[in-house]
Amino acid sequence: MLEMVDIEYIRKKHFIEGWPIRKISRNLSVARQTVRKALQSSEIPKYNLTKEKPCPVMDPYKEIVKEWLEKDKEQPKKQRHTARRIFHRLCEEYGFTGSESTARNYVRTIKNEQKEVFVPLTADWGEQAQVDWGRAKVYIKGKEREVSLFCLRLKASLVPFVWASPTEKLEAFLEGHKRAFEWLGGVPENLVYDNPKTAVTKILKGPYREEHVIFSSLRAHYLFDSEFCNPSKGNEKGTVENLVKYVRQNTMVPLPDVSSIEELNQILLSWCEKQKQMRIKEWKQEVKELRPLPNAPFKCSKTHIVKPNSLLLFQVDRNYYSVPYEYAYRQLRVEAYTNRIEVYDRAKLIAIHNRSYNQGEKIMELEHYLPILAIKPRAAKNALVVRKLPEIYQQLRRLLCKHNTEGYKEYAKILLLNKEFDFKDVMQAIEDNINLGLVTYPHIRQTLISQSISSKPAEKVAASTLPKLEIPIDNPAKYNWLVGGATA
Repeated sequence: MLEMVDIEYIRKKHFIEGWPIRKISRNLSVARQTVRKALQSSEIPKYNLTKEKPCPVMDPYKEIVKEWLEKDKEQPKKQRHTARRIFHRLCEEYGFTGSESTARNYVRTIKNEQKEVFVPLTADWGEQAQVDWGRAKVYIKGKEREVSLFCLRLKASLVPFVWASPTEKLEAFLEGHKRAFEWLGGVPENLVYDNPKTAVTKILKGPYREEHVIFSSLRAHYLFDSEFCNPSKGNEKGTVENLVKYVRQNTMVPLPDVSSIEELNQILLSWCEKQKQMRIKEWKQEVKELRPLPNAPFKCSKTHIVKPNSLLLFQVDRNYYSVPYEYAYRQLRVEAYTNRIEVYDRAKLIAIHNRSYNQGEKIMELEHYLPILAIKPRAAKNALVVRKLPEIYQQLRRLLCKHNTEGYKEYAKILLLNKEFDFKDVMQAIEDNINLGLVTYPHIRQTLISQSISSKPAEKVAASTLPKLEIPIDNPAKYNWLVGGATA
């Protein structure tokens, strides 16, 4: 094979100096046919493989490997053959004598042939946004927690919205949309998703899906269309797939240390504002094409019908919540939001609790159990709802009940003060009286009464409301006769 230097020499001698092919062939000791090829092309000669090289060790097993890899397409992504697993199966099942690298090289060749190619996508202003969930680690009050990130990105302007949630449940999925639309100030025409269970209950043939009825309500409320990727084809919404990775790298490195998830969301929202400003020219074009928001926001909750038990507790997602005494055994409606639980008796709101995402936790309100403690004061000593109260209540319980078998009566009476006075005021009065050594119901109640009187502003009477009275001025001298003097 000729070197590039030889090709250059041949072409210069022939085209510049006019040497004939025979002379060049004789001087370089190469065939005239080789000289002619050099004159036809100045490219470096390459070896072209016209057919696959034989591999005696691997050839008998190639069809088997192809069949395994073809069947893998129907299996879960995380349970498919690796090159190593193929090598071990060939050895164990077929007595393969080649090396692992031989098997790996062939698997790599097959997979390269099967790699998919893609078409770049775009969208008009306001036409499309893509939605996805991601996860990230953060520190909340010093403890490491995993949060879910609701990510939405406009396709045309690439303006992102990110919101951190403690869960990916339906109610969080709904709230993510509501917050995103309100922050954007409008609604995109079409939203693209994977196939989340919060939106899709059944995957039908082709692009068709059976949608969750509440998700359909969300679409009807905000008037947008939905589109779903093919199963396991997240690349079809690559705009938001890249956002999940990008937001983790740019807002969560190092891990944020915040006091609450609300503080984390303020950080994320500030980052989204900066991203918007970076794309302000595109954003001004996009926002004009977004559909207007409806007059009222969507109710982002999931409804449960519950019946509290004898302990005044009902269950939602493996946690228990209390209701007022008079609603035991009654059928109630619960609206589960991302951050709270609202309890209704028909249209009447009877209780609100902060939502828990632990398991088996009991979230209880003292006021719900006070009517029972009034009837059963002895229960105050060991009541779970009382043991959950701040430490000052536990200190009071130990002072009253440790050496007095009937101290629970006084303790229950003090607890019942929460029916008359604010919880924080009662707690402060207990602390003040413990410091003074006056730990009795009368003393604590008197403290509360005194505090309420001193904190109550004096009523002012307007001058215009006073009656106009004219009082005549009398002469006191007329009473002098009483002491023997002369009258006036």
